[in-house]
Amino acid sequence: MTDIETPPEVAPGAARSSGPTVQSLLAGDTRDVPPPLLEESYEYLGSTDIDADRYLSHDFHRREVDKVWKKVWQMACREEDIPTPGDYIVYDIADISLIVVRADDSSIRAYHNACLHRGTRLCDDTGHAAQLRCPFHGFTWNLNGALTDVPGRWDFPHVSDEKFALPEALTGVWAGYVFVNPDRDAVPLQTYLGEVDKHLSPYQLQDRFKAVHVAKVVDCNWKVALEAFIESYHVIATHPQLLDYLGDSNTQYDIYTRDDGLPGFNRMITPQATSSPNLGEPLEPQDVLEAMFRDFYPEGIGSFQVPEGESARPTVAAALRDRLQQATGADLSGTSDAEIVDAIEYFVFPNFVPWAGVGAPLTYRFRPYGNDPDRCVFDIMMLYPLPAGVPKPKAEPIHWLGPDEDFSAAPELGALAAVYNQDLSNLPRVQRGLKAMTKPGVTLADYQEVRIRQFHRDLDAQLDS
Repeated sequence: MTDIETPPEVAPGAARSSGPTVQSLLAGDTRDVPPPLLEESYEYLGSTDIDADRYLSHDFHRREVDKVWKKVWQMACREEDIPTPGDYIVYDIADISLIVVRADDSSIRAYHNACLHRGTRLCDDTGHAAQLRCPFHGFTWNLNGALTDVPGRWDFPHVSDEKFALPEALTGVWAGYVFVNPDRDAVPLQTYLGEVDKHLSPYQLQDRFKAVHVAKVVDCNWKVALEAFIESYHVIATHPQLLDYLGDSNTQYDIYTRDDGLPGFNRMITPQATSSPNLGEPLEPQDVLEAMFRDFYPEGIGSFQVPEGESARPTVAAALRDRLQQATGADLSGTSDAEIVDAIEYFVFPNFVPWAGVGAPLTYRFRPYGNDPDRCVFDIMMLYPLPAGVPKPKAEPIHWLGPDEDFSAAPELGALAAVYNQDLSNLPRVQRGLKAMTKPGVTLADYQEVRIRQFHRDLDAQLDS
């Protein structure tokens, strides 16, 4: 492990890109900005390399299973995935499998997905059932986890109903997301989340519904995939078509640490409707507008003109706000320009990535695929607002992409499919490159990749707990 030398004239972590800061752009918003967006919270976390072995090693993966996946709160689904009693979804991660089910009393339970007779997996995927019945021999449990039927019960005098209740994981609901934790002794979900609730409560994620869910198995470690989506540093090389309207290098990175031994969280705010400083001279505001509309509102090109002397952001935000209101029926009249146009992305340890805005209403999740350190599952969800008083519809089922399909096979992702394909092209290359690399670790930027460094610091603390 070696430290990367920093030029003496620049304090570590103090360097910033040219161009407008996020806070200067927020100061010009046409609406009130949610108070959490007005915070800045950066801390220099050092420049030590991250060992490459943690992305490759089976032993490291086993440590993660024992110390992370069996011990921490993790998002399993949305409430609208299982709205009525009997609805269930199977949440798999490594060897852990949980049946997350809406019980008869409308509570949410999570049962370990194995028959107590001879271990058969009880459920697969998603579905609806009045009871949980083993397909092998017919042992049956009700939705409250109580044993109700044993075929040939006369031959099992040693089986008691009490001892054969289905083992449960902890469950909790926050902002419409259903969380599970296999550790029955874990701290409550609200304690685990801490200040995340304060940060995301202005966006009322609990009132949105999951309209899109696309998942794909990707040929890389879950951490490789996660890290690709919590920094904007890669935009200049991977997504050059976005530079006309995305301030990649002007992204604000915030980390929030804790002093109670629990993992912190972090955030990045990437401004849009402003051109990248990597282009050199900033584009004319009208050119910025048309570049952004090219990807997100092509039918609007030619219909909107940026007033003389103004930036593109108010005009772009107003147009997209009206379009979103028409599409969703939701009242967005008080929604800030930043929530309409900017990429506001949070990360909650270990693998939950909710976005705060309505213009890009995304949630990501990254998890190991079985026990293969070289593969992971990447979930993309889109949560749309609803008109006031309108009940949530049941969530759309997961659209699983096959091994030979890329994101263009998911038209529900719209213009983002092309962006995700660019990301997808990188991820297997990273995994293969890590194996070929002679240098023992990966090197991170002090500021633009600080979220990755905080993640690994929290991962180390969890592994050592």
